[in-house]
Amino acid sequence: MNKKKGMRILLQFPEGLKQYAVQKAEELEKQGHEVFISSSNSYGACDIAIDEARAICADKIIHFGHAPFPLNMKIEIPVEFDEWRMDFDISSLEVAVEEFKKRKIKKIALGTTVQYVHKLEEAKKFFENHGIKADYKKGVKAHYPGQILGCDAIAVDVESDAILLIGDGLFHALAVDSQKPVFLFHPKAKTLRQINDEIEKLRKRRKGALIKAVDCKNFGILLSTKPGQFNPEVAKWMKKELEKRGKKAHIIVSNEFEPYALNNFIVFDCYISSACPRIADDYKEFEKPVLNMEMFNELLKILDELAKK
Repeated sequence: MNKKKGMRILLQFPEGLKQYAVQKAEELEKQGHEVFISSSNSYGACDIAIDEARAICADKIIHFGHAPFPLNMKIEIPVEFDEWRMDFDISSLEVAVEEFKKRKIKKIALGTTVQYVHKLEEAKKFFENHGIKADYKKGVKAHYPGQILGCDAIAVDVESDAILLIGDGLFHALAVDSQKPVFLFHPKAKTLRQINDEIEKLRKRRKGALIKAVDCKNFGILLSTKPGQFNPEVAKWMKKELEKRGKKAHIIVSNEFEPYALNNFIVFDCYISSACPRIADDYKEFEKPVLNMEMFNELLKILDELAKK
């Protein structure tokens, strides 16, 4: 009897999970598979290591730490998503119950990352058992109801007095742009903190970048080749809209936009991202204003208003 032939597999991890890469590779090798590990950054399910997979003629990609991206992505190699689910003691949310009761908060919106999304319904019941109504919905790009992405926080856009996010860091939490009290509960540390100050700082930085962009003359439009961020038609539309308003614009293509490499294009005064909207949050590293789609639309409105004067 012929022994079943193993697959050639590429493993891809976000930064926080790369410490487990060798362990996972060895597990698959013991099963008879040939395993390669991608060292590329992984920012989400929109960012699949397709170039590396093609180069090694992989039969499959295993992408860790994210849920499937619902938007259509042209990937000819099968992708398996290992969401890396994590548990925590629901009773540790008592610290949030105490804070909400102290503030007389009776309705909250709940959101979390994919690692904890399976705990949301249990968390919702926990709060309701303590007299606090909790709710969430499904975002546009998120795979699960209640799931927050760095580019999609619609899950918490429900009627509420406050917002509670469950997660290990600020990146996903800062996708929420709300005037309501916003809290972050860290499941491992079992701590609760309000993050409205951080949200406001980000809001001000974006406003500052937008104001600077108004006077810019030469724009670099960022077109990412990442499968879930590849938007050539959007990039071309941005170029035409800027040129209509007397600006110069050129499209820059790359899999990843490193500030150092872009800063060598000294002609550009400002960058516009047709890719990940969170690139705009790194504008200090780029040393020039960086706008996302929402900010770009606001820029067009400002330029049109100025043209009327």
